[in-house]
Amino acid sequence: MGPTSVGRVLTVPVPMLSGMRSLSGPRRALLAAAACVAVVAGAAIGLPRLVAVNRALPAEPVPFALPAPTGPGRIGSLDLHLVDHDRPDPWAPDGGPREVVATLWYPALPDDDAPPVPYLAPRVASFLDQSWSEIGVEPGAVAFAEAVTHAHNRAPVADAAPRAVLLYSPGGGNPRAFGTTLVEDLVSHGYVVLAVDSTYQAPVELPDGLTFPARGVDMKQALAERVHDLRFALDQLGVIRDGGNPDAARRALPAGIGALLDLDRVGLFGHSMGGFAAAETMLADRRVDVGANLDGSMTPEYSADPAARLDRPFLLLSAGTDGDRAAPHTHLGAPDLARYWDRMTGWKREVHLPDGEHMSLSDLQSVLPAIAAGLPLDTDAVRTAIGTVDPAASLQVQRRYLRALFDQHLRGTPQPVLDAVPADLSVAELVR
Repeated sequence: MGPTSVGRVLTVPVPMLSGMRSLSGPRRALLAAAACVAVVAGAAIGLPRLVAVNRALPAEPVPFALPAPTGPGRIGSLDLHLVDHDRPDPWAPDGGPREVVATLWYPALPDDDAPPVPYLAPRVASFLDQSWSEIGVEPGAVAFAEAVTHAHNRAPVADAAPRAVLLYSPGGGNPRAFGTTLVEDLVSHGYVVLAVDSTYQAPVELPDGLTFPARGVDMKQALAERVHDLRFALDQLGVIRDGGNPDAARRALPAGIGALLDLDRVGLFGHSMGGFAAAETMLADRRVDVGANLDGSMTPEYSADPAARLDRPFLLLSAGTDGDRAAPHTHLGAPDLARYWDRMTGWKREVHLPDGEHMSLSDLQSVLPAIAAGLPLDTDAVRTAIGTVDPAASLQVQRRYLRALFDQHLRGTPQPVLDAVPADLSVAELVR
């Protein structure tokens, strides 16, 4: 089967990567032309070839494991298929209503007898397995389908104590699973997190098939639809809080899960396009109290209102340089971030990983080095994706600063780390 521009299929085609760019320049804006081409994990990274040529491949698929969460709490998760009957999908072949797939992560009781939830949906795992061949990783070389999370499916809720709620939006072209490491850590410290896929902006598994990114999409419209998706998802959390079940298949929800949702304390964070969407959603929806952008460009012409002011707390967590300009990708080095920074009139901070890169702010910061332990990955290609920063130190920075952001602004607990980088996080710097 050839490349699919728009649509839902039950088989998994291998899309061509023609027209893909490297991660230099404004690639963070809507990561690697999120909805313009059939984006896959390898293409989104922007690597010409991930496996070094003339190197022997392993006989068995290379496994990888996600880093364990740092908090004491156990984790449950459940998938939701949400249908917005009031909004036609602009890219659906049949012109039907907008469909959104999300995973709700929540504090749960121990359930050690239950198997852990797979990291990737089955068709997404198959899709990545096939599509990475475009960058030199042959099908079957990586055990995508065997990777698991630290959550148990629909596990009993830990208690009825209301928890602050966070939403996560992934980078353009990336499945929501690529934010699992940060999501799980936050849940292990007591938060509830809803990770939201935006259909036709990434490979997304719906009940009747896998959808791919639409071609030729206007980037402003793509961002606007993602904002609508996040606001709609927040609406559906309200349905759950009030005792309803918005899942299209009416799959049973764990008893008491609605009582966990404190929708008077809401945060939103995202990577790349998802980070830009976090700020845009806050401008459109005052239910969101605090947000964070993980290395996403904030191009003014894609904004719904380039003159709007963001008056609530916001964190920029950035990495590496701003492409060919070789300036740091910060509000001091990137003109688009500088313009948006000036529009932030509330509390704001920026934390930068100078030796990181764009995909450092996703699970690939941990996954690529794990795969490299068993697969001959090209050093230069990996550096293009995740830089030279120590992966464990980079992840520690991300976890600490995100948790500090939400602890301070949703739990009212002052966090000194937001005002000065401690010695154990020296791979990062505050940008003032």
